[in-house]
Amino acid sequence: MTPSTIEIVPTADDRRIARLAAAAIVLTVAEAAIPLPLPGVKPGLANIVTLIVLARWGWRDAVWVALLRVFAGSLLLGQLFAPGFFLSLAGSLASLATLGLAMHLPRRWFGPVSLSVFAAFAHIGGQLVLARLWLVPHDGVFYLVPVFALAATVFGLVNGLVAAKLMQGPVSGKN
Repeated sequence: MTPSTIEIVPTADDRRIARLAAAAIVLTVAEAAIPLPLPGVKPGLANIVTLIVLARWGWRDAVWVALLRVFAGSLLLGQLFAPGFFLSLAGSLASLATLGLAMHLPRRWFGPVSLSVFAAFAHIGGQLVLARLWLVPHDGVFYLVPVFALAATVFGLVNGLVAAKLMQGPVSGKN
């Protein structure tokens, strides 16, 4: 019997997605070192990468980058299949679904900043719904909505502004 080998040859798209996912994973791991005032309140720096991918290469690539980040980031942080992983996954899926719908809004009025805020609110919403259904079987979890809404607004604005600035490209010193 002859041995059978299957060779998978990565495409240029595969390499680009891997590089972008690696950047998002680095931001996720770095963010884990930041002390948090409340559990679950994080800046979501990796979402900057997702927003840039969404704007430049589309929703499909953004989904790949976001999901690779969730799985690899959780694996590297030792949280794969822990409650934090599922909360992150639920938030990411809600955020991606929202971005998938919101990207059809007129770009004239809805850019990286508004998409970032929408995604941040969806992320928090997905996490709170999962927390309520699975971890905290009491409606008291929704008392945290104002705190998380404030965090989603602030971090969504900041991440959206950073993404918009990065998408402008290098600034030339020439006049």
